[in-house]
Amino acid sequence: MTTLGHWLASPWRRSAAAALAGALPVLAYPAPSLWWLAPVALVPWLLLLRSAPGGRRAAYDGWCGGSAFMLAMHHWLLPNLHVFTFVIAALLGALWIPWGLLVRRLLGGTPSRPRIAAALAVLPSGWLAVELVRSWQGLGGPWGMLGASQWQVAPALRLASVGGVWLLSFLVVAVNVAVAVLVGVRRARLPAVAGLVATAAATSAVWVWSPRPDTDGTVAVAVVQPGVVAGPDRRFDHEERLTRSLAGRHVDLVVWGESSVGYDLTARPDLARRLAALSRETGAAVLVNVDARRSDRPGIYKSSVLVGPDGLTGDRYDKMRLVPFGEYVPARSLLGWATSVGEAAGEDRRRGTRQVVMDVGHGLRVGPMVCFESAFPDMSRHLARQGAEVLLAQSSTSTFQHSWAPAQHASLAALRAAETGRPMVHATLTGVSAVYGPDGHRLGAWLGTDADTARVYDVPLAHGTTPYVRFGDWPVHAALLVLAAWCAAAAVGALRVRRPAPGPRVPPARTAHGSPARPGR
Repeated sequence: MTTLGHWLASPWRRSAAAALAGALPVLAYPAPSLWWLAPVALVPWLLLLRSAPGGRRAAYDGWCGGSAFMLAMHHWLLPNLHVFTFVIAALLGALWIPWGLLVRRLLGGTPSRPRIAAALAVLPSGWLAVELVRSWQGLGGPWGMLGASQWQVAPALRLASVGGVWLLSFLVVAVNVAVAVLVGVRRARLPAVAGLVATAAATSAVWVWSPRPDTDGTVAVAVVQPGVVAGPDRRFDHEERLTRSLAGRHVDLVVWGESSVGYDLTARPDLARRLAALSRETGAAVLVNVDARRSDRPGIYKSSVLVGPDGLTGDRYDKMRLVPFGEYVPARSLLGWATSVGEAAGEDRRRGTRQVVMDVGHGLRVGPMVCFESAFPDMSRHLARQGAEVLLAQSSTSTFQHSWAPAQHASLAALRAAETGRPMVHATLTGVSAVYGPDGHRLGAWLGTDADTARVYDVPLAHGTTPYVRFGDWPVHAALLVLAAWCAAAAVGALRVRRPAPGPRVPPARTAHGSPARPGR
């Protein structure tokens, strides 16, 4: 330990160690999918932060680790945004500066048992506060939330139905804090063990008592994934051939991926007629995604459009939450230079104003989302509350075809399904496509980035309302209350330390008869 401490005495080495420790949790996500690493992945970073010689160093270690976490999570953007990827990572990494200070305040030196107990609640709450801020879509959205790494763990999916991905993030950080205490603070193991036992007990209680979705029948949903095809006309032709191969099979809905149609269907009635013919041949409505300039209003929209046997049904959803830099440039007057150093959007896409639940026939109601929107738990929750029986995400990650992005994106649908108790279809243009049941478990195999096919999935329907849909983001509210209570307690403690201690009370002088002496006598 003395040798390690001497090695970390160099500011550059310590910064490198903080960056490596901050990037470590990324291995728990797809494609590596080392999900079992998440409960201990923060331990090296926590131990480094608690050993910081001062508050400034702890803040710097928090910033380095947070920046590395963001850069590792979004490394696949480097070929497109180039140096701007580092700028974004550094800006978002600053959100972990207060968290680094919190770690040192609560775990630094030889913490008492009350400090350890406080750390088990305050540090996970601080992490949730960071995730809450960066979940704003203008800062990149909730991509890579720590709890999302547990998408294939059955108990974690049950927990998600109670408190969403927020509850998973809180518990993962709490376990990491407890393990860090066990490793680094031997004299305070009892609170750490108590924290681990409490986490296990809470998980077990949720597993036993949380309501399960009531399944009732199935629907057949076909996903059309054409693969990488150059040009909107050739892509449409290929999607048409794949869809026609479904004729004669029982299908309730056909779903194409994001940007599957490159023309406004109102301005191209010939394409609308071809889609209507496909609907008649398959006996199912076709949900396509149009990425084109609208003929009835200015600007380019990304829209989910439903086509039935008689043509356009009038059901349309315009994407509301756009990808920063990919589909619009935030504060373009200041950051427009990003278009000159990378592949940022040359023209901002327009936003929709409301979510839509579509009746696609056969008594089936679906809630569409477009690509990036599947990362936002509040959107799928809102659709479930509106009566959607199946959640849909139309996506395309062809720009990042050979990176970790397609697999990580597909994994998010498992959490949205578990949170809402509704099955979810993640249909992509070029893979990875996936379908999940109402409990978040995968139905069938993924359609990888090398697949070029149309596949039908039997999707179980479910009824009832999960606690997360009913109560919303209550773990976030609880975390903010914990932070507020801790700040208030810390402020009161600081005032007590600064207040001077009262001097000894001097009794008044008395006369020979025992009465108080008067002044001047």
